[in-house]
Amino acid sequence: MPKKTINEAIAEALKRENKPLRVGEIYKRISEDDLYRFNAANPEHIVRTQLRRHSENLDFPTANKKKHFLFLTDGTYWNKEIPIPNKTEVDLKTEIIIKKDSANLKSVIEELKDIHKKHTIAFKQQILNQLQQVGPASFEIFGRRLLEVYGFKKTVVTPYVKDGGLDGHGQLKVGITYLNVAFQCKRWKNNSVSRTEIDKFRGAIQGEFEQGIIFTTSKFTKDALGATRKPGAVPIILIDGNALIDIMIEKRFGVETDNIPIYSNALDNILNEI
Repeated sequence: MPKKTINEAIAEALKRENKPLRVGEIYKRISEDDLYRFNAANPEHIVRTQLRRHSENLDFPTANKKKHFLFLTDGTYWNKEIPIPNKTEVDLKTEIIIKKDSANLKSVIEELKDIHKKHTIAFKQQILNQLQQVGPASFEIFGRRLLEVYGFKKTVVTPYVKDGGLDGHGQLKVGITYLNVAFQCKRWKNNSVSRTEIDKFRGAIQGEFEQGIIFTTSKFTKDALGATRKPGAVPIILIDGNALIDIMIEKRFGVETDNIPIYSNALDNILNEI
């Protein structure tokens, strides 16, 4: 006989009892009938987790999209594709109402996700537009501070006039040593940074630095993106406008968050204990 999955074992236990069951009752039937061999310290918890993740009316971030079971209003579970036994017409109507409520809530959550996505896009564009308005010297200082929050030490911005093709430099610890890294900041609005700019920057830092970074509020051309590594030459890391904002969000640099709680129904955890 082919080995059953945990979900198949749960479904079989419910069929054999021919009535909705609580988590403990399902686990007991699985164990007594040897429907599944558990290899865990808390096997009942495994059953509960699978039921919660695969049950309709229970939607939360780690829930699975595939639903095999129903979570009923009395805290029991049943197989999704089989009519619920021993339920009165009133009980069935109540289950339908709860199911509709769950579907409505799921729809609202999907709308919230879509709104969050639109908000993120608009937020990134707002920050990028603002950075494109700051002065070149201020953008260089911004680049230095961004590297510092990322872990760079001894960062310095070179004098704005006659900076020799680089805007600053610092040290990044890699293992037990430090890399000397030079950076260049291009506060551009429309034009993309070309390969020519990459080659000029590499030539300016070759022999003195082990790595280079170019920040831009614009984009890089395809040729520029293909020139980041060159045999025997200093590797250049390219950070365009979108990547720049992503780093700011990751490091909470110039970015604050408003915590809006999104609630998930976990009433089943309480009902299972009653």
